Amino acid sequence: MHIGAQIGYSDEDLAFARQMGVEYIDASPRSGLGLEEDGYWHADALNRVREHVESFGLKLAAMHLPLTSAGIEKQIWPSIMLGTPERDRDIEKAQKCIEAASQAGIPLLLYNMAILPVVRTPHRTPGRGGATYSHFNYEELKDDPPLPYAPVTADQAWERITYFVERVIPVAEACQVKMGCHQHDPGMPAGVGYRGIERVLGSIEGVKRFVNLSPSPYHGLNFCQGTISEMCTSPKQVYEAIRTFGSQKKIFWVHFRNIRGGFLGFNEVFPDEGDIDMLKALRTYKEVGYDGVLVPDHCPHVPLDTPNGHVARAFCFGYMKALLQAVEDEDRSS
Repeated sequence: MHIGAQIGYSDEDLAFARQMGVEYIDASPRSGLGLEEDGYWHADALNRVREHVESFGLKLAAMHLPLTSAGIEKQIWPSIMLGTPERDRDIEKAQKCIEAASQAGIPLLLYNMAILPVVRTPHRTPGRGGATYSHFNYEELKDDPPLPYAPVTADQAWERITYFVERVIPVAEACQVKMGCHQHDPGMPAGVGYRGIERVLGSIEGVKRFVNLSPSPYHGLNFCQGTISEMCTSPKQVYEAIRTFGSQKKIFWVHFRNIRGGFLGFNEVFPDEGDIDMLKALRTYKEVGYDGVLVPDHCPHVPLDTPNGHVARAFCFGYMKALLQAVEDEDRSS
């Protein structure tokens, strides 16, 4: 296993990642990839990105397709999850991005199948030493008005997700590019959803159904341990999820973060102070043979941090590297 970074593309960000001992990164520039001109990536632009990353002693191990967690209003291909007639055109653009990534030697693409953005309450929770934590409480938000795109039922959501997977994964397999899908963050009550939108990838059963949409070894998960924890009512369920999806070789990338709380109410805290035993979680990844990258995610805000959050992320890097060293030392001594 490797400690990686999901980080910005600036020289400062890349230098910081290398200083922290990181080798594998997920970095996706906001412009210059061909999206503005044609709506899809160009291989020559991706090659330039990879070469720039490599100049810092890093490996571009993953990139994010422009199917993000920012919410449907900010997508360049909104038709895919809205199910409008333009979706075939936009799926073709996604296929072209996969082909370009293959030509540029990028082995993994991460993506989201979501209409809603990441949902949190507007206020943050005070934490240790003046840090603040991202917070979610369903009771505070459940009466928010429906979105203009609502209602989207579970059946409609599954039709749109399945339609995409059936057309994209064969291209990914032919190009030998893995596709890792993020879960819906956070899960919402089944049959109710949020703002009229069902979140079908917000439960363990939903994630299992998604994995079963294709037997391809190139179809899998950007496994967000924090989001998985948000679906659960006990830490035991989180370790079971790692074991379930890891043993199927469907975990392609890991967001290694911790929360305090669980389904419908939580704070995103530092990795050493949440409800999940992160050492036990790492041992479970090791047990199922996961040999990929783990990255910190959604770090708390701390006073006097840099605009890019490097101070909080530095703590997470150090904590994660120490855990990984401990697990590796256990193997050597056994």
